[in-house]
Amino acid sequence: MSPSSQQSPGLPLRQRNPLLMVAPLAALLLIMLLVALAVSGHSPELRSLVPFRAKGLIAVAPSDITHVEIRAGQQSVALRRDPSGWTIEGTAGAVPSELASHINAGLRFMQVSGPIRQIAAGELTVANFAEFGLDPPASVLVLGTAGGTVATVNFGVLNPAGTSQYVRLAGAPTVYLMARHVGTEWQVAGDMARRLRGQAEPAVADRGTSLLLPVSLAQVWAVEIVFAGKLTRFERDGAGEWFRHVGQHSHVGSTNVHVADPAQARMIGAALDAFDEIAVETRVAHGADEAELTRFGLASPPLIVLLYARDSSTALARLELGAAADSFDRYARLAPDGDVVTVAEFEARRLIDLLKAVGAGS
Repeated sequence: MSPSSQQSPGLPLRQRNPLLMVAPLAALLLIMLLVALAVSGHSPELRSLVPFRAKGLIAVAPSDITHVEIRAGQQSVALRRDPSGWTIEGTAGAVPSELASHINAGLRFMQVSGPIRQIAAGELTVANFAEFGLDPPASVLVLGTAGGTVATVNFGVLNPAGTSQYVRLAGAPTVYLMARHVGTEWQVAGDMARRLRGQAEPAVADRGTSLLLPVSLAQVWAVEIVFAGKLTRFERDGAGEWFRHVGQHSHVGSTNVHVADPAQARMIGAALDAFDEIAVETRVAHGADEAELTRFGLASPPLIVLLYARDSSTALARLELGAAADSFDRYARLAPDGDVVTVAEFEARRLIDLLKAVGAGS
């Protein structure tokens, strides 16, 4: 018999095998859990062991916010939550899921994202508010519940490092440094909402078309184009100028070591600015199946464009351009479930010409 299999005959059984003491305790805990479930009709509230504490600028739960107004300069757009979801004031129907997701993410950030730094009133002068882009603010966010306005948030400029943004709650002297992505989420949401509302205005209706992209290029900081089996990525540098991103590497923190070449930046910018206005020529199909997508050249599209917001690896939009509809138009859709539409052939040709101009085309 091996030494490990020997037991000391003088020790009680429980001391010889400690597991025999654990089993009764586990059984007792299980019985207590079952009794609590039977009495209350639901599982015990274990979450109270680690209570949630809002660290953000507002303590109101995102689900309680029913009114949002986003102002930027002279432009303003208001959104309301009703049983059908978020709606844009002045338009009918719920907003698309993409916009709703940005609104909900923005509200969540306002509750859970804590300031990186607080600058108390004693550290500030009147001149600081203009210096921080808060006099006047670059943009304003108004949040309200059924009981009225709960917060007015003023967003300023980015800090010198470009990683954080100056923010102030109206009526309070404290200035906060918030992570850049908090304000970016509201910039994207406001842009999408204004773009949707604008398409319902008479000037656009008279035009007989609608813009295809859900967000303007002003909110886009990276564009990936897949053509002829190759991926080409364009990014903005720290000054917002476009350049072709070459090579596989990652940035350290939020730093950006690239500086755009002025001549190439103008060429890329001109092509992408024109692409910003890509319009629907005709609407062809809603909820196309695989056979229809194959017929439209969209099952394996020859040209794909992905748009990314700043600080995000999730695409704001994925536009797929398929086969030619005729000599002047091409089939397209916003993946994964957008309508199949046609766009002018020159829209696709402009992107292909841009790839050739920067040495990325076939």
